[in-house]
Amino acid sequence: MSAAIDHGDTAAAVAAQSGQALSGQAHSSRAADSGRLAARFETLKREGRGGLVTFVSAGDPDYATSLKLVQGLPGAGADVIELGMPFTDPMADGPSIQASSLRALKAGMTLRGTLRLVEEFRLTDAETPIILMGYYNPIYAYGVERFLTDARAAGVDGLIVVDLPPEEDVELCLPALASGVNFIRLATPTTDDRRLPTVLANTSGFIYYVSIAGITGAGAATDEAISAAVERLRRHTDLPVAVGFGITTPAAAASVARLADAAVVGSAIVNRIAANLDENGSPAPGLVDDVLAFVRTLSDGVRAARG
Repeated sequence: MSAAIDHGDTAAAVAAQSGQALSGQAHSSRAADSGRLAARFETLKREGRGGLVTFVSAGDPDYATSLKLVQGLPGAGADVIELGMPFTDPMADGPSIQASSLRALKAGMTLRGTLRLVEEFRLTDAETPIILMGYYNPIYAYGVERFLTDARAAGVDGLIVVDLPPEEDVELCLPALASGVNFIRLATPTTDDRRLPTVLANTSGFIYYVSIAGITGAGAATDEAISAAVERLRRHTDLPVAVGFGITTPAAAASVARLADAAVVGSAIVNRIAANLDENGSPAPGLVDDVLAFVRTLSDGVRAARG
């Protein structure tokens, strides 16, 4: 996501534009989730500020560095962590996040490794929500039931799977909700009022608004456009609204945090990781500190956004 959550929209746009809800739109039986997402958004509301959702690809540039980064994100000000599940064909993501996914795969990351990273993170942090973002193919290959069992046990709080539209909820969304794992859906500028109820039907945790039509890192929306979109979403749902795509600076994150419940930043963080790789693609000394320092500037912007 991410990029950002700042990431991934092609599939969402396809889903949003695919039009009519199919007959028999299913609704789920839902098990209680971890409660971490609801607790975090409640804390943000009580503190009167927007949140910061940060995206990195699991295992980028290698497992050990990625674990240090993820472990350091809450201390740098991340309120929610979006963790990309590396995949060879991340069609919704732009070049930066595609490259991060390929770096992770080259370093040996797997879906099982992604879950192990979450398990290790939970040894030191029981409160920060973790959302896994990715594509259905690896989950299908892993086995849906096994994946959900392992994800819940590892400490995963929610999923964003961008190539499964609502018409395919029986594949993963409904089993996830029945397992107590939130299923977060993307809405885009092309998701109109006729389509929104279908998108929102089985969405839980929060709704992720992709502020531009395109892949991650493809541009940025105006404050006026984001404000109008957030207001429209809030007419349809009480879920928190996180906005991503095109947020690259502390000022941009602050602008979004004034309008929505959270700002999602992905490509800019991933680019910071890439900038700290040597000519062999290995992490340079100070990579983790530099990336976390950048995240801290984003968090400072978000926390100061509402005065």
